[in-house]
Amino acid sequence: MRAFASLLIISLALPLAVPALPAHARPQRVASLNLCTDELLLALGAPDQIVSVTHLAQSPAETPLWRQARRYRRNDGSLLSVAMLRPDLVLNMGGGARDRLRIAARLGIPTLDLPFARSLGDVETSIRRVAGALGRPQAGASLLRRIAALRATAPPPRLDAIWLGGGGRTVAPGGLEAQWMALAGLRQRSLRGDRVSLETLLVRPPQVLLRSDYRQGQYSGEQRWLAHPLARRVRDANAIVTDGRRWTCMGPLLIGEVERLRRQLAR
Repeated sequence: MRAFASLLIISLALPLAVPALPAHARPQRVASLNLCTDELLLALGAPDQIVSVTHLAQSPAETPLWRQARRYRRNDGSLLSVAMLRPDLVLNMGGGARDRLRIAARLGIPTLDLPFARSLGDVETSIRRVAGALGRPQAGASLLRRIAALRATAPPPRLDAIWLGGGGRTVAPGGLEAQWMALAGLRQRSLRGDRVSLETLLVRPPQVLLRSDYRQGQYSGEQRWLAHPLARRVRDANAIVTDGRRWTCMGPLLIGEVERLRRQLAR
């Protein structure tokens, strides 16, 4: 609390406007306050630009980029936890407390706050914005070319599929997850309440059960039905396991996963 009070006192003595960086200047000390911007920063930033990512990015359970993330200082997702590192750009996603943005402005810390992606177009926009803010448009262009190639060569989404997560959770057929699935030739089935039941798997099993392995060892009461002998029989016959960590943010980490799924489905 004492450190936070000191930060507030400093902030009130500074002008509200955020100084604009010259067009040719590349930020040298970039911090991220959200797992999804962590992944974008790690994918697009130069190693010497990155000063801090969140503790989630350093967890093997949360992202396949955790080894890369552990090269940098960790933060708890708050502005206070990175302010003393004197970043010249802070990345965030999904908004935040108005006070946090006000303090960043008063401290002269430029911020880029991205909305949560709802479509592949949103993912592409986020890549462009972060790459541009980092002064690394070519790094962004490389990812965008890979997405464009997936779009241009996407097979018709003919295969009836169900994305299955913990507790029987699935995804909406019009959502971003389903849009990535469609690039692999999978058609996400519409299910009431975006939930999969044992009855659904038994009576009308999908052609492909795309099963997320996110935190698969942490079973709750809702998840035990997946171990039922009947569910296991359907699951084992039709399932393709997918790295659930890549689906958390549904960003560029899914490019490689779609490519992998295409290869597996083509066998």
